[in-house]
Amino acid sequence: MNNESNISVILKNTLKEITQPFKDLLHTSQALFGLNLSYVLEGLTYFGVVGLLAIFFNDFIKLDDIRAGNMVGVLTAGITLSMLFLGATVDWIGLRKSLLISLSAMLIGRTLLTLSPSFGGTGMWSSAHIFAMLGILGIVLGYGIYQPACYAGVKKLTDEKTAAMGYAMLYALMNLGGFLPGLISPPVRKSFGILGVFWVYVILTVAGIFTVYFLISKKAYEKAIKNLSPIEQEEVDELSKMTFKEKVNFYIKNFPLRDMRFLYFIFILIPVQTLFAHNWLTLPLYTSRAFNGFVSDNFEFFVNLNPILIFILTPMVAALTTKRNTYNMMIIGTFVMAFPTFILALGPTMTNLMLYLIIMTIGEAMWQPRFLQWVAEIAPKNMTGIYMGIGQFPWFMTKIITSLYSGWFLMNYCPADKPTNMMNTEMMWLIYGFIAIISPFGLLLAKKWMLKGFKVKHES
Repeated sequence: MNNESNISVILKNTLKEITQPFKDLLHTSQALFGLNLSYVLEGLTYFGVVGLLAIFFNDFIKLDDIRAGNMVGVLTAGITLSMLFLGATVDWIGLRKSLLISLSAMLIGRTLLTLSPSFGGTGMWSSAHIFAMLGILGIVLGYGIYQPACYAGVKKLTDEKTAAMGYAMLYALMNLGGFLPGLISPPVRKSFGILGVFWVYVILTVAGIFTVYFLISKKAYEKAIKNLSPIEQEEVDELSKMTFKEKVNFYIKNFPLRDMRFLYFIFILIPVQTLFAHNWLTLPLYTSRAFNGFVSDNFEFFVNLNPILIFILTPMVAALTTKRNTYNMMIIGTFVMAFPTFILALGPTMTNLMLYLIIMTIGEAMWQPRFLQWVAEIAPKNMTGIYMGIGQFPWFMTKIITSLYSGWFLMNYCPADKPTNMMNTEMMWLIYGFIAIISPFGLLLAKKWMLKGFKVKHES
């Protein structure tokens, strides 16, 4: 009887631990709801455009595959680089203005991109191509402000009870945005073509602007800030009281590149982040070449399983771990993400592939939202935007570095012209596993240094 009672108490406490963070988040401000809704709309629009961009440049601007791929690279790499220079915008002019300016820039950019085929000749450096590039520039500039502003917004609009779940939801919603175009785009494209899909995304960008304008109104934002503790209110308002000269001096003194702990933290994550890049550089070719039958015939399903799993798992993992130390979660999460790579080193089987995808996704759900939280916490007051912007730079490097060697590994260990029994994919994934596992060990070895004199604001 006692055992049954103890089990009942444990189950009740576990259920409460899972549901309470969701309840806390549901009772947060209208402004935070507006931020999350805006992020879903923008995630859907961004991933929807990126997924069709190469085909758009093929069909409408008449670029070859190499040049079309380059244009996609200009957009994705350009966004990461623009965050380095524009991430501080939210720190200087505030959350609402930053979001409205960034979405307006993206609206102009997406409109120009969609209209570009009607501006005359086609081909490289034609008038259509130039207008398409101007459209990409608008998206790049807008997104460089938008994403750091959203991360900073979660910090501004959450407290010690809702911070972890706030970052987790933002990350989950981004992945939901990556999944939804697969449902929305095909029927629209079949009826109205790619340009029709792009016009839908232009309309969704307008919807995003209205969302910010009405849900993150000045009144709603001020109300959200009033519900925070006095210390958190002081942090939000402090920079607005400075003169321009004082702001410049403040930024020079606290610039992220002078923070060695911050630099170590973001760069030590590059090894485990290579697994993200392998999702599109290696997994599609691995699943189509190293497998026969169901997996190779349906490899797109396995390649795109990660985003929807992240959307489901991230809030659940955050709910179970919301009271855990952020840095410890980074160590454990990166280890859990890196470890299943060694399962693939056992050979290409359906079981090994599914174990890899599920366990890797659980690890990602454990550490990636906490990465956002840690960067926000380690940032000095009113420096969240620029810290978030520069925090993305290693991700830019990861995409470049991984792309330099992934093709060589595929050619040598998973070549297209050899039968599956003559491949050596086990060695490829073993090497990738040893690369990825560097991150958790690097975080563990630096733990004392990283935590020395550091007070976590949102830790209970």
